[in-house]
Amino acid sequence: MDYMTLREASEKWGISTRQINYYCTEDRIHGAVKMAGVWLIPKDAEKPADGRTRQGRKNRE
Repeated sequence: MDYMTLREASEKWGISTRQINYYCTEDRIHGAVKMAGVWLIPKDAEKPADGRTRQGRKNRE
């Protein structure tokens, strides 16, 4: 399986690396693993819905 780093995911999804880190720690990105202190995200992973918006909350329920 191919993986991408937080920085690569940030560029792909247009959000900050810090926000992606939160998603990883909350298990909101399926298949993300932490190896040697670095999060690895599957290249085919989808961007999670933003729970801070009304649409994002609706998708999580």
